[in-house]
Order: sequence, then C-alpha cells, then structure tokens
Amino acid sequence: MNGSAAQPVANLTSELKDKIQTAYRSWLNARGFKARRGQREMIAHVARTLASDDNRIAVIEAGTGTGKTAGYCLAAIPTAQTLGKTVVLSTATVALQEQVTLHDIPDLKENAELKFSVSLAKGRGRYLCLKRLDDHLKYNDQQEIPLFEVDDGDHTVLYQGMLDRFGRGEWDGELDSWPDELPDGAWRGVTTDHRGCANNRCSYFKQCPFFRARNALEGTDVIVANHDLVLADLALGGGAVLPEPEDCIYILDEAHHLADKTQNHFSASARIGGTLQWLDHVNAVLGSLTQRFARPDELVALATSVATETGVLRPALEALSAGLHELEFEARDDDLDTCRFALGDVPDDIRTLADAVIPNLTKLGDDINRTHGLLQDAVAGEINWQNAFEAEDWLVPVGQLETRAMGALALFTDYARGSDYRHARWINRTAYDIEMVSAPIEPGHILDEVLWQRAFGVICTSATLSAMGRFDRFFERVGLSAEVLRVRIPSPFDFPRIATFTVPPMASDPRDFDAHTEEVVKLLPELMAQAQSALVLFTSWRQLNAVVKALPKSLDEKLLVQGEGAKQVLLRQHRERIDAGESSYLLGLASFSEGLDLPDDYCRHVVIVKIPFAVPDDPIDRAMAEWAEARGRNAFYEISVPDAALKLVQACGRLIRHENDHGTITMLDKRIVAQRYGRALLESLPPYNFQLDNGA
Repeated sequence: MNGSAAQPVANLTSELKDKIQTAYRSWLNARGFKARRGQREMIAHVARTLASDDNRIAVIEAGTGTGKTAGYCLAAIPTAQTLGKTVVLSTATVALQEQVTLHDIPDLKENAELKFSVSLAKGRGRYLCLKRLDDHLKYNDQQEIPLFEVDDGDHTVLYQGMLDRFGRGEWDGELDSWPDELPDGAWRGVTTDHRGCANNRCSYFKQCPFFRARNALEGTDVIVANHDLVLADLALGGGAVLPEPEDCIYILDEAHHLADKTQNHFSASARIGGTLQWLDHVNAVLGSLTQRFARPDELVALATSVATETGVLRPALEALSAGLHELEFEARDDDLDTCRFALGDVPDDIRTLADAVIPNLTKLGDDINRTHGLLQDAVAGEINWQNAFEAEDWLVPVGQLETRAMGALALFTDYARGSDYRHARWINRTAYDIEMVSAPIEPGHILDEVLWQRAFGVICTSATLSAMGRFDRFFERVGLSAEVLRVRIPSPFDFPRIATFTVPPMASDPRDFDAHTEEVVKLLPELMAQAQSALVLFTSWRQLNAVVKALPKSLDEKLLVQGEGAKQVLLRQHRERIDAGESSYLLGLASFSEGLDLPDDYCRHVVIVKIPFAVPDDPIDRAMAEWAEARGRNAFYEISVPDAALKLVQACGRLIRHENDHGTITMLDKRIVAQRYGRALLESLPPYNFQLDNGA
C-alpha cells in the first residue's frame, strides 16, 4: 500500500464496526466461504475511508479473485445507512452491471443479514417517451407538420405495437426489455433528452416510464448505475436523475474506464453538411408551428428572426466548410480522411471562420429557447392561442432543436476561442460530409470540478488500475491529488501453478503487417488445436479480417468472429458448443479483452496477437503524446507503455476466473522479449509460469 497515512476515523463507531463484521461473518457462513485476506483488507479500507471526516476518496486495485464486489458493498452499505447517504454503485460495462444487479446484490441481501433497498438506474434515452410515440402515430400521415427529423423513417407498425404492449402492461417502456430487434433509428424517434421533455406538464407524466423509474430511486439505499449515466447526471449539475453528489457515496467499479468515459462524454462535434440541413428543419418547425397556432404576433416575430439568422448562417457555414476542405488530410481508412491540429491549435483562418458563425448561431439558439418557453406557457394555460391544446405536441421537437443549437455553439466556440484546458481538435472528412471534433485530453479537471470536490465519498476500484506497479497514470488522467489513498490488493490465485505465459519463437516484426499476419496464420491452427476453446485477441480490424480470410477452411465451423453477430449471441453460441463437447474459438478486438467471463473449459487458451498499443493514428492519443513531449516528457515510456501494460493485464485476465481454473496465454509479438520496454510489460503481469523464447 502507498499513499496517505492512516486518518482518524470519526464516524467508524463500535456499532458500525460490529454491523459490518456481523454482515461479513453471516455472508461467509451462509455461502460456506472462508475469509480472504484481500477481501478483509478491502472492507477495512472502504469503511475507514467513507467514515472519515474528510478525504473520503480511495483508489483500490483488487486483483481477480479478491471478491471486491462483496468487499465494497459489505463496508459501504452499512456506512452509508449510518451516515444517511445513498450508495451509487456504477460500472462501465453492461456485463458487470447485470452481474451486480442479478447476482451479487441479491446474494448479499439474502445472506449478509443486511436490510437495504436497491434500484437500477438508466439514462433517459433508455426509456420510451410516450408523448413522442403518440405524436408519431397521430401525425404520421401529416407530412406538412415537421415534428420529426426527415431520417426518422416510417415505423408506424412498430410504434403501434409498442403502444399496444405498453397499454396492456406487457412492456415497461424500457429499451432493454423490448423483446424484438429494433431497426436503425427506430428507438431514437420515440425517446428524448431533458430539453425535449415537458416534465410534469406532459399529459403522460404519470405514466412516463422514465419518471416512474426515477421516482423509484427516491429513498433507495443502493442505486446501481453506469459511468455514462453518472457523468450525464454530473454534467447537468447533479441531482437530475441521481441524488445530489453531496448525498452520494460513489463506488466506481471498473474505474480504469473513467478517464476515457469522461473524455467521450465531454467531447463535442458538428457535421457541417448536417448542420446546413438542420437549418432547413429549424425553419420548417418554426414556420409550421406559427401557422398551427394561427400566427400569433410573438411567434411570427420569432419565426421571422429565425429565418433571418439561418439565412446569414448558411453562407457562414458554407465558407467554413470550404476553408476546412482546403486543409491537408491524411487517409485513415478507405472511407475516412483526417486533419489533426498539432497540440490542438486551430489555424487562424479556421478560427476566424468558426468565430463568424457564433453571433448568429447564438441568436438562433436564443430564439429557439424563447419559442420553447412560450410553448410551455401555452401548455400551462397562460397563453390563449388558437389550438393552444396542441402546444404540448411541439415541446419535444423544439426542445431537441435547442439541444442541437447548444451543442453546435459549444463546438464552434471551442474552435474559435479555445479553452482553459488542453483539447485535441481534428477534422474528419468523408465523401458525404465534413466534421469538426474537439475532445479534452485532460479529463481530470472535469472530474475534479463535478465529482471529486462535490461527492460525499468515492471509491475507485478495478482489477487493473496501476500500470507497472504505479498509479501515476491513473491519477494523472482522472485528476486525483497525490494525497488520495491508493491500495493494491494482490490476487489470491496461485498463478505459477495454474497459468502459463508463453512467447513462441517468431521471425516477423509485428510492425511489418504482411509478414506478421502471414506468420500468425501459420501458427494459429496449431495453437487453437491445443485446447477445446480459445480466445484470440487482435488490435485492429484489418489484421483480424486478414487472418480470418487466410485461415484454413477446415476451421470455419469452429470460429466465432466479432462482427459476424452480436457479442452476446457469439458468446452464447460459444458456450453451447463447448457444452456439447465441440471445439470453439472466439476471435475479437479490445471489447473482447475485458468483461468476458469464460471460466474453465469455456476458455483454456488466450492468444494475444500483438502488444495492445494504442492505434497510432488516433487523434486523442497523438495529441496527448504531443503535449507530453512539449513538456519534456517521454510520451512512449510515460503514456504508451503504461497504457499498453494495463490493456495487456486486462487481456490476460480473461484466462483465470477462479482459483481452480487453469490455462495458457500465448503472445505472438516478439517485441515483449526483444525490446527494452518488454521487460516492464512482463513485470506488470501476474506471476505466471513464463516460458519465453527468442533469447529471453
């Protein structure tokens, strides 16, 4: 363990200690388990941290087999109940969220003699908006009323089926419980965001699936959420869906995803061609609703102003598009070219062109906002328009126009006037459109503002948080101070006995795509034949597709390849084959390197084709490297190698899922034994039985 010294624990009373210890003993006895040293250590650290007067943040890396879910729950839930706080248990993946909700929490409620309530929280976009559904069915044949984007499609039969099932109580209005596959774009048409919602002024408010779910969170002891929802709630100031941060104890499981999730959530982008089309939609909506309400003066004035602003915006956006097309682009694949701005610095001419858009786009957003306000007043009966009863129908589309306007304005402002913090900025160009993108490369300042400074307490945990024995990279990315407690709890598994890590003799350098791919194709059939099951992990679609295409046809019936079916479907097929005594081999990319639980015969061999370095042309990674180099740091050894070490540990972690499991990991990248940084990567792994060739 390293970090701050032990702190006085004002609220860890004898009564609370007894409650935690009793719950742990009851759970162990009911399950027939023996106490684990690592699990006891985790319980103690969580309890001490959350019961402190201040500095209630801890980072705990708990190796596979620690039993971390039970560890943090058994400490956090009684502590939160004693302090009158809510536990928000957040995961990064659906797989862990389901495991926690369907298995871990029910297990603790049944066996630990703890009494607590639990609710599952999801974002607004996972719930049906009954108002939008009704609007689609009501106005479907009235094309002159532009309530919906033109690409929403005609899903009338599907939407009628949704309404029927919901009305009969056969469906709860959640996307995840809809029993059938949905066509592209269908769900987007019947859900909404917070600006498109009329809240308690909506005629469907009492039936609303989202508000029913949110009301169920009131007074709940434990809310199971995900990182995306937590970040969305914090971005809205906190308390929009979840309780106020000051009243929450956040348990951020799979916390190694936190920086990337924050980066993605607070990124901004705008397609120029799409924005030009959107201007037409704005005019159509404002013009039509003005006519619908018999042209009241205030709406006529706003519609006229909107027409003026969009008229000025169009040539400004076209000039910006022309300027962007003159930049120098690099091909990233067959369909995408990218122009990346070094150190995120936008050229002066592009800044000027982006700045020219801002005044009229600001005015347009204000006009849309005022229109939305008038509609709300009409819904409340404060405005006596003709057909005022239809005002509610227009709240959602106008609210969504406002969301789009604010997003575009934020992006253009970022390009024109910069930011107080470092951003990666780049342009994507396809045959159909050109897109401006900005992403923070230091998401830690965002987390510091919305989470670390506000939350009552936070526990960050995962099996992989440190890189090469240090937490520096994680702390830097998420913006935590050096004083925050950091703890490493090793896995209890006897890795030298149950797992072998091997590097076979290889001639090719993985940086030579053709030679390495050819050698991988030669080695894979024999490697897969060593066991009934295998998981083969690639770092690029290009090499995955090339290898699959070149493998012997005799293997085709045994392969399950990412992209050839939904992930959960492939996993189910894999398990069914193994259960039937057949051979089965899963081939995939990074998303298959974590979150998969394939114990025993479901995975006896993990084959890692390359060291999982970041994609070299990723704009964010290149920007981070530039900023590091500009500060005199070695970006490769301080960023690339630690990040690769973390991903490598995660990939290897797919093999051993419990203490009696066993298997082999094979690395088909000789750099791990031939290059100087390879030793650091090997030392970051658990103490496997290493069998290294190539002169190591």
